[in-house]
Amino acid sequence: MNILEHRALRGPNYYSRYQAIYMRLAIEELEDRPSDQVPGIAENLEDLIPTIHDHRCSVGEPGGFLQRVRNGTYAGHMVEHVAIELQNLIGFSVGYGKTVDSYDKGIYNVVYRYRDEATGLAAGEAAVEIVQKLYDGETVELEPIIDRLKEVRDANALGPSTGSIVNAAKTRNIPAYNLTEGTSYTQLGHGIKQRRFQATVTDASGIIGHSIADDKEWTKQILEDAGVPVPRGAVCYSYDEALEAAQWIGWPVVTKPLSGNHGRGVTTDIASEEDLKSGYEAAVARARDDYAGVIVETYIKGEDHRMLVIGGKLVAAARRRPAHVTGDGEKTIQQLIDIENEDPRRGVGHENLLTQIVVDEQTHRMLEQAGYTTETVLPEGEIAFLKSTANISTGGTATDLTDEVHPEVKFAMERIGRLVGLDVIGIDLLAETLSVPLDEQSAGVVEVNAGPGFRMHMSPTHGTPRPVGQHVVDMLFPDPTDDGRIPITAITGTNGKTTTTRLTTHILRQAGNSVGMGCTGTVEIDNNVILRGDYSGPAAAQAVLREPTVEHAVLEVARGGIMRRGLGFDECDVGVLLNIASDHLGERDIHTLEELARCKTVVVDSTKRKGEGGYCVLNADDPMVMEHGTYWARGEIIYFTMNPDNPDIAEHLASMGMVLTVRNGWIVLLRGKVTVEIVEVNDVPIAFEGHAPFNVQNAMAAAAAALAHGVEIDDIRAGLLTFHPTPAQMPGRTNYFEADGVKCLIDYGHNVPALEALKPLVDGLARQRKIAVATAPGNRRDEDLEALGAQLARMCDTVYVYETDARGRETGETAGLIHRGAQSAGTDARVETIMAERDAVDRAIGEAVAGDFLLLLVDDIEGTTERLKGRSFPTQADIARA
Repeated sequence: MNILEHRALRGPNYYSRYQAIYMRLAIEELEDRPSDQVPGIAENLEDLIPTIHDHRCSVGEPGGFLQRVRNGTYAGHMVEHVAIELQNLIGFSVGYGKTVDSYDKGIYNVVYRYRDEATGLAAGEAAVEIVQKLYDGETVELEPIIDRLKEVRDANALGPSTGSIVNAAKTRNIPAYNLTEGTSYTQLGHGIKQRRFQATVTDASGIIGHSIADDKEWTKQILEDAGVPVPRGAVCYSYDEALEAAQWIGWPVVTKPLSGNHGRGVTTDIASEEDLKSGYEAAVARARDDYAGVIVETYIKGEDHRMLVIGGKLVAAARRRPAHVTGDGEKTIQQLIDIENEDPRRGVGHENLLTQIVVDEQTHRMLEQAGYTTETVLPEGEIAFLKSTANISTGGTATDLTDEVHPEVKFAMERIGRLVGLDVIGIDLLAETLSVPLDEQSAGVVEVNAGPGFRMHMSPTHGTPRPVGQHVVDMLFPDPTDDGRIPITAITGTNGKTTTTRLTTHILRQAGNSVGMGCTGTVEIDNNVILRGDYSGPAAAQAVLREPTVEHAVLEVARGGIMRRGLGFDECDVGVLLNIASDHLGERDIHTLEELARCKTVVVDSTKRKGEGGYCVLNADDPMVMEHGTYWARGEIIYFTMNPDNPDIAEHLASMGMVLTVRNGWIVLLRGKVTVEIVEVNDVPIAFEGHAPFNVQNAMAAAAAALAHGVEIDDIRAGLLTFHPTPAQMPGRTNYFEADGVKCLIDYGHNVPALEALKPLVDGLARQRKIAVATAPGNRRDEDLEALGAQLARMCDTVYVYETDARGRETGETAGLIHRGAQSAGTDARVETIMAERDAVDRAIGEAVAGDFLLLLVDDIEGTTERLKGRSFPTQADIARA
């Protein structure tokens, strides 16, 4: 088998409403060997992965998939199920998948859900390896495959603290995005509603507070001045200073780096000069700065507690104990450590609730202080501490004590959060107990932490888990009904997408919104271009939704983006389906109009449901839209039509549905028996006094989208009246102007339906000779390119064909097919091929005389427009005189 394509679909897509992995798989010779021709393959698969028995598949009951394997299925289908189950085996719960054949024999499209993209891709590759070996009768070692997938998972998965916040956000339907690969820098929400955090440091965490927490001496000074009990201590820059401080403070003492966190370089209960020297050196080794000092302070003989304050409220408290073992009178300390590390809750790094205990220099020093070695048989019930600090990351344990915190202790901790100035703060408190006030016991705050870890609170070794991630999300989004989303309008169709996207954006801006727009040509934020290129796919959604000022997102969605990566967002508020016509057929297994319709309807299928405020705007004049769009639409439907008596909308109107149509020369809104006049067609600049019916449809679609967002009629009218077919507002879309008596129309129409839509406008504007310059991308079918040429010949007197984007064809092949189609149209049109676009445009301009009409279907909009500016054209009389 051979993987031809393998990628993540990061949003609703052709195959699924969910994010999924797409694999185009060539099963090669296995096409002629369905699974029922491989003796014992179902049994071998179940022996290898027993849990795959739970897969129901189309049979609908446990064991259903294995039944399919016994009865005969194809290797691609087996790869799908194995890829799903491998992810389940490493802790990612996934279930959806589908495998469909393609138009090419032996090639299948395999699709399956994922939680982590890198792990999902790796699971697919492993599944191909496993299924191939099962077919070949080879032994499969599953354990190393699982270990490899776990490595990928751990290398890419969010840490437990970040993950808890993201998961809490998802329970509130707040979208989450990782912003920088390989880090925990995360965005919750969209646009202007977004909040960002890294680990547990939020975008509201004060930089001064962070600096205070990072400097232990500064922290101590602030807390001591405020009356908070802290250990007595000093900052030292040499061992001699440390010894002098210890003698002044009184033994035992603690040493720690002045700048540090997570207990790194901390040594406690130091009672001798020799141990002080070791502790001082450990602190220096962990210092972040070569010139940083070492703190020497009083050792408080209390229990180590971590107090977590979020948004000014104490939300969790835990008693932490350093890594330790308890003797049984029979086993050595090393044996007890080994037994402890066999606890399934212990893992490497953050993979499990607890961390493996590593025997290191600190461990040996702690044991030596207690008079032990790793070979000591510890008496029954006696505890040997193996680390000096109680961090979970070094093997420590935690017991939740949140419900035992005395009100005065709670107030003191919340006050510390305010004094330091952090919205999320971990406070390390040494105290005998949390159930009495601090001034009634031996207690002291030894450290505060910016970006504290949450694992000990989420999954304590003992006691009640606390939903600390939820507290962070509730702090960032205090309104429980706020899902952090901004309104999204997604617009698709074969033709008219860019115009409708730009016009919808214009109307929303006229209504006072800051709008982010992505379309063919640019990404724009509030009318400012930030990216140039074809942004009619998920990259535009990513750019717009991450922009901090955007209040509305308007996104053009083309078929290529849907097929390659999915939509780039999980749902939209308004989905617009303009039309479905032949274009790009033959690409990515889209060969029929029905398949193209399913691709286009992904947009309306991803719209919020009707009861959730979603709207679907559909073209009632397009039979394919009415058949497929109406079926897949999830939101409340708003139709637009050029025919107010369209029988397909009668029932919709009778049920108080909304329809935009043209009546008596006006674009009107119909609802039930109510008619609201919006604007006269002749006053809409892009309608060209009614000569451009396709733009009248685009205008109605944009108006419908604005209505769905609650925009007032007056604002919609103002938007329609002030949107002009100029390169500034509609670059490359029906840009019309006159140059010294020659009428010029620049457009991007590169398919037959687009030209058919343009024909009424061309006929309405042209009074004499019509000269066209045109091409099309080479990835169209031969018959589509020939049909384009024929349509050009039927519309114009002269056709200049050029070529810019061969897309896999031989040079000249695309232009040749268009030329041949034009010649075969049976008209008197003169057809000539001029390969370079600039040369073709210059020939057309040079041939034109006053009164002629130039139809320029070009890629270089700006260059062509510049060459027409200030151009003088001869008249027929000038030519006659010459």
